[in-house]
Amino acid sequence: MGGVEMLQVDHNNRQPVYQQIYEQIKHDILMGKLSVGTKITSTRALAKELQIGRNTVENAYAQLVLEGYLTNIPSSGYVVNNLQFDLNPKTVERLSKHKATAVASKHGTENIKYNFQYGNLDAVNFPYKLWRKYLTDALDGSEAQEVHSYGDVKGDIELRIQLKEYLYHSRGVNCQPEQIIICSGTQSALEIMIKIFPYSKKQVAMEEPCYNGASIIFRSNGFEILPIPVYEDGIGINDLSLSSARMVHIAPSHQFPMGAVMPIHKRIQLLKWAQERNNIIIEDDYDSEFRYNGRPIPSLQSIDENERVVYVGTFSKSLSPGLRMAYFILPKWLLKEYEERFIGHQCTVPLIEQKTMAKFIADGHWEKHVRKICLAHKKKHDILIHAIKHNIEDKVRIHGHQAGLHILLEFLDGQQEEDLIYKALQHKVKVCPVSPFWLNKDNYSNNALVLGYGMISEDDIPKAVEILSQAWFG
Repeated sequence: MGGVEMLQVDHNNRQPVYQQIYEQIKHDILMGKLSVGTKITSTRALAKELQIGRNTVENAYAQLVLEGYLTNIPSSGYVVNNLQFDLNPKTVERLSKHKATAVASKHGTENIKYNFQYGNLDAVNFPYKLWRKYLTDALDGSEAQEVHSYGDVKGDIELRIQLKEYLYHSRGVNCQPEQIIICSGTQSALEIMIKIFPYSKKQVAMEEPCYNGASIIFRSNGFEILPIPVYEDGIGINDLSLSSARMVHIAPSHQFPMGAVMPIHKRIQLLKWAQERNNIIIEDDYDSEFRYNGRPIPSLQSIDENERVVYVGTFSKSLSPGLRMAYFILPKWLLKEYEERFIGHQCTVPLIEQKTMAKFIADGHWEKHVRKICLAHKKKHDILIHAIKHNIEDKVRIHGHQAGLHILLEFLDGQQEEDLIYKALQHKVKVCPVSPFWLNKDNYSNNALVLGYGMISEDDIPKAVEILSQAWFG
């Protein structure tokens, strides 16, 4: 139907499979290969055809629905929306640029010299020698037999004990090991949280713009998402109070992608909202280790006296995204529901990796590693900010610096996202769009980009920014 049967996925591509599907269908719609009203192949049929999980296809379709390319009609399926494009020469040019962007994405980074992809890390900072040692110890030591078992459904107990201690003195998080659940990434944590959601109405409030990896999970599980505006100091509490949401997903320590850091007084207001209404806050503390100006603000969970916060953390941003190891901490009152619902399930993180991580933390190497990479990324951050100020300061506004592993650039001259990405690609520099993170595209001015600096080297940053300056402003 509609050419979807021609889709191809490359499992060796760094780009997630759901995103490959999303990009190809989006491209076919924009280029007119899929006409208005065309019924798209069902998620079940496409998953079978591509020999992939149905959830992967559903995530791709959910993003296309979210961005307005498709509509899901009950009892009928997904159909192509009328985008009302005016096919004048400029539009054709814009679509050609989109095609070039899609092609570059499809073929990975082979034509890219400087990569500002967010979320990835420089392999040079991974502790290969130590990790190899502890991995070997887990296989050869006195506990070697344990790695051949399924392990605890909540994750390795020693790892949970170590996390309890580390999180207490690093983020103020107060919990017991039985409240910690190890899982394979933040999306996995959200999938579990959804299944123990205690309220009848499936609604969740999310920051606008927000982390689309979370919004995809909520949408694919039938949740209505209520977008709440993000201001310079984080999510709008008054806006949230006017909504009917019983749960909110936020990243208060470094909002993604805007980079807002929520001050302590506003965190207290948010906790009060949750307490008074018996609501739940999902605190996504994804990169709180990286704070370059002063000490990190205490986590929401650390000042929560009424058990309204589900705390989510990850090793992806500080150790390696490829490990797929994260964790979340449930309030005690939700533990019973979790334990009843997930009896018989297995932890999705390999036990040998959990035991390796537990020893890595126990022997003090984790904290040393965090300090080391925080200094390394602060240096990158400072070089990037200096290069931007030197080359294009008067033409852009920088959002979200002094924390995390990315910044957001807002362009003051009206240049549009697709044009900016296209021009950068022409000069072999990869930058990332902001549009996927907006729930309501009408609220987005389409004039911003994300620059991640976790992957690019210190030496490459000044030259890359100089090239971008030439590409964007001549």
